[in-house]
Amino acid sequence: MTDTSEANKMRNREIARNEEAKQITGSARVSIWAVAVAVIIGGILLTLGWLSLR
Repeated sequence: MTDTSEANKMRNREIARNEEAKQITGSARVSIWAVAVAVIIGGILLTLGWLSLR
């Protein structure tokens, strides 16, 4: 019974590591998109401001 229990603990640890990696990847992907959208919107606003001053 301890072999099965130990195997389950190892399996659960591996699953937890995999889930953590997925969360980190997902968070990084969302952050990259957020930065990209902010840069695009900033560029549009900068261009509109520059054009309005001309």
